[in-house]
Amino acid sequence: MWVFLRSGYPLRILLSLRGEWMGRRGLPRSLVPGPPRRRYRKEALPALEVPVLPVTATEIRQYLRAHGIPFQDGHSCLQAPSPFVGASQLKDQTSATTSFSLFINKTTGRFLCMTSLAEGSWEDFQASVEGRRDGDREGVLLSEVPEAEDSEEIRRIWDRAIPLWELPEPKEAQLARVMFGLTKVTDDTLKRFSVRYLRPARSLVFPWFSPGSLRLRGLKLLQAEGQGDGVHYVETTIPRPGAYHNLFGLPLINRRDVEVVLTSRELDSLALNQSTGLPTLALPRGIACLPPALLPYLEQFRRIVLWLGDDLRSWEAAKLFARKLNPKRCSLVRPGDQQPRPLEALNRGLNLSRILRSALPAWHKSIVSFRQLREEVLGELSNVEQVAGVRWSRFPDLSRLLKGHRKGELTVFTGPTGSGKTTFISEYALDLCTQGVNTLWGSFEISNVRLARIMLTQFAVERLEEQLDKYDEWADRFEDLPLYFMTFHGQQNIRTVIDTMQHAVYVYDICHVVIDNLQFMMGHEQLSTDRIAAQDYIVGAFRKFATDSSCHVTLVIHPRKEDDDKELQTASIFGSAKASQEADNVLILQDRKLVTGPGKRYLQVSKNRFDGDVGVFPLEFNKSSLTFSIPPKSKARLKKIKDDNGLVVKKPSSGKKGAVPQNSKTCFQPDSSKPLE
Repeated sequence: MWVFLRSGYPLRILLSLRGEWMGRRGLPRSLVPGPPRRRYRKEALPALEVPVLPVTATEIRQYLRAHGIPFQDGHSCLQAPSPFVGASQLKDQTSATTSFSLFINKTTGRFLCMTSLAEGSWEDFQASVEGRRDGDREGVLLSEVPEAEDSEEIRRIWDRAIPLWELPEPKEAQLARVMFGLTKVTDDTLKRFSVRYLRPARSLVFPWFSPGSLRLRGLKLLQAEGQGDGVHYVETTIPRPGAYHNLFGLPLINRRDVEVVLTSRELDSLALNQSTGLPTLALPRGIACLPPALLPYLEQFRRIVLWLGDDLRSWEAAKLFARKLNPKRCSLVRPGDQQPRPLEALNRGLNLSRILRSALPAWHKSIVSFRQLREEVLGELSNVEQVAGVRWSRFPDLSRLLKGHRKGELTVFTGPTGSGKTTFISEYALDLCTQGVNTLWGSFEISNVRLARIMLTQFAVERLEEQLDKYDEWADRFEDLPLYFMTFHGQQNIRTVIDTMQHAVYVYDICHVVIDNLQFMMGHEQLSTDRIAAQDYIVGAFRKFATDSSCHVTLVIHPRKEDDDKELQTASIFGSAKASQEADNVLILQDRKLVTGPGKRYLQVSKNRFDGDVGVFPLEFNKSSLTFSIPPKSKARLKKIKDDNGLVVKKPSSGKKGAVPQNSKTCFQPDSSKPLE
């Protein structure tokens, strides 16, 4: 989002900086001339009518050999001569076998030509190779370039920005250095990395240059905001984050470099390069994602050190990224009090070279001793809150019970028909997604359009049908969330779904997968197979995926048919006990039916493998925003009603806040609204 408006800078400054600002994020559409534009769309994961196994590295090698294409085996890619260059360049490449500019990803088959910047899928590459054999020399696949408007916008901002040391007021330059922690970073370092400062927005500007040509392709603006005793940084990228693939510092890399340090912030790369002299690169999206499109640029390095931050989420991201990069060549800097992020280490006067030498190898044998684990155990004991995972901001009671959302776990969620399972779980996932948890949705009951409409309403916390003039503003913000949807609908084969999930984890670094719901997985299983056994197999497959991929899976399962006057229990989950046994967490959406209408709902945590805390808390459905999160100023109102024996049930005076005894008749005020199941 554009932080200029948020920070209180006059709108005229922003408009004069850009001229005619066409629908950039954060700028109200009503203030922008011209119709709204759509440039980048969120990718949807493909659903295939006939399940097709993903391409393997062996199949890629066999294809290249069969067509007489020489190749070299790399860490994560295969290198080959590129067919996407001019005739003279192609002739030079054929004569020089060491000049292989085409990189083919071993896992996905996607390719990138370093010379022409052509890129595409494995099927695109096959079509190009076979088309050239038939004499067709046209149809070269070129990568998408920024639109003219983006290019003008990038150039305009870049021309307005100036180096820090050229600021006319020394006090202004000193204040900027203090705000960004650059007091010990020299002007030579800033000049070497071409860092500039945008005075109207009080932001640092980091450029994205095309490899080789040094053509300006994009910018990242970083603004510092004071938060109490600390500083909070707000990033803005042009183009949007999904199309911003800048490895900051890449133009300074020499072809002979064999070691590199990856950081999650540009400021850390500046500090690290100045202190150690080692090649450093900053990932474009920090710890959120390592796009596979960047892997070819990292193929030349025999050793990669990942120093991504000073918290547990950075450590988990480093281990995940090492899998993509080939763990055997990766080392990780463990976060600690004496091993903070590089910029802080420089400001504290720590020896950054010594910290790099203490980096731990990412790869180890299948059997380890406690001596190899003791540092990880100490890290968990020292960071209890971070180990607990990402806490829900909309559901503080859920955070109080489960402590947080953790990778590698399986959550089973159930509730009566019509109680609002899909509506609740969409807000539950949206809450995490807005906090940077990369989310993949598999909605098999309702269409993605309807699901996206629900989530957009929950995101805006208001009905957009009545305020269509605000739609583009909210849609732009919603589009930038790390949220993806599988395009499956209806009954699907479990193997196809698992393959799609594995692809998403590799390409988009997915941390949370929502499956709604399990019963739709069972349509393509063998008819002779017992349904209970088939469900057990599917639950086991999701459990294995969550553990192997270090990805949290939330699985919605319908309950058995129960009487309306009975509350659901863990045993009410359809099928055998395997689902509740394999699950780390079991959540039950209880819906107390009333004689006068639909009852109030509350969420029951009936299993919590992390620390054992279980309990219930009330939910209040807001029909206008389709949310279950209780407004901050409202309180759930309890009232006493008589049970079947005519006795008045008292409101509990002890126990956890908001707890509702399972056998009580305590309920909440009726609500005439009814959410989507």
